[in-house]
Amino acid sequence: MRRNHRLPQGTVHRLMHDSKVLVGNGLDDPTRRELHVWTPPGWTKDRKLPLLVDMPGFAGTGPIHTAWKPVGENVPERLDRLTAEGALPPVVVAFPDCATIIGGNQYLNSAGTGRYADYLIREIVPFVEREFNCGGTGRRGCFGKSSGGYGAIYHGLHHADFWAAIACNSGDMGFDALHIPEFYVALDVLQRFDWSIEKFFRNFEVKNKPTVNDRHCRMFLAMGAYYDPDPSSFRNMRLPGDPYTAELIPERWDNWMRHDPVVMADAKGPELKKLKTVWLDCGDHDQFRIHYGMRRLHRKLEKMGVTHAYEEFDDDHTDVDYRMDRFLPVLAKALSA
Repeated sequence: MRRNHRLPQGTVHRLMHDSKVLVGNGLDDPTRRELHVWTPPGWTKDRKLPLLVDMPGFAGTGPIHTAWKPVGENVPERLDRLTAEGALPPVVVAFPDCATIIGGNQYLNSAGTGRYADYLIREIVPFVEREFNCGGTGRRGCFGKSSGGYGAIYHGLHHADFWAAIACNSGDMGFDALHIPEFYVALDVLQRFDWSIEKFFRNFEVKNKPTVNDRHCRMFLAMGAYYDPDPSSFRNMRLPGDPYTAELIPERWDNWMRHDPVVMADAKGPELKKLKTVWLDCGDHDQFRIHYGMRRLHRKLEKMGVTHAYEEFDDDHTDVDYRMDRFLPVLAKALSA
């Protein structure tokens, strides 16, 4: 059932991909993954279109974004509508599956989780470009929200020679404002399990109805496997501070902070000048306080002379897919020029 069945409909191609770079990943997650690719109405393989890659937020994955939604639009329906309205030039959009057993992905290479930056750049994008005759140098972009927004800005900062446009919607940054309050929440949950990460996860994974704080605890712990992995710990996760007093351990917290886009921008910010488009946006009262980090990054980029769009909107962190109506046309037009 589609929200508007009268619109011209693109096609969601459902493929399987066997990864080599994820072999031996730190979480023993599967290397055979489903890959969905949307092509616009009337697409044929002889049309060399730009390519966009979707990076979903924590607890999300590509196939979730193509699944039917009882209220609102899934992403392919949104793409169909934007195309029919003339707002979105023809593009191909890939929806890779980067799910992990710990619940999400930050789309970087980590000994704790796997080489997901390489997975996208060295495997998924080349595979899609071969199969659909799309993308190529200067015609690739990525977008995402929350952890996916983090992925988009991370890739822009570190792989500007590969991507040509990025959109970071409410992306994780400003780690002191974002993660330290979450650390306190996680510790309050963990104390019920003697501060054991393994006991917590074993309980979480069989629990019929995890609480909101349970889910926040899982998300916080998962970040440790990306930013400061410990191969001797359960699923490579460790805390950045004392579990009893919540005092941060400088060495541990420094490893987290060097992954903060606001910090990374000090050295890598000028790389964004290579991109055709850099889009940043967030709600002005994000409940994870991400707007403070986004404002810091915006100011730094302004001082560096990095051309970018920055928008704040009257909303929080939840259910903001409607923002795709703003930035997807911007990316597609930049890549089509």
